[in-house]
Amino acid sequence: MLAKWKLPILLLIILAYLQYALWCGKNNVFDYRQNRTTVQLMQVENDKLKLRNEQMFAEISNLYDGSDAIEERSRYHLGMIKPDEHFYRIVSDSSSQLRD
Repeated sequence: MLAKWKLPILLLIILAYLQYALWCGKNNVFDYRQNRTTVQLMQVENDKLKLRNEQMFAEISNLYDGSDAIEERSRYHLGMIKPDEHFYRIVSDSSSQLRD
């Protein structure tokens, strides 16, 4: 009669061990969920960095290939103007911005 119950008891013990390993053991369900969230955040960050790198590489190749980018940078960052050009700077009234 005891032999009749050996297999079901053995299977129940194995099931209990597997459930313990799934929920409480190393690399359990909670660790998996946390790691999945971390990976998703890292993928978003990597996508942003890839886009930034692509923009930088495009700007670098533009600097090597043409003079338009160099002229644009010198005008914007250094305030350079060509001969016979006039530079007008429009400054908005800060008091009117505060009232709006």
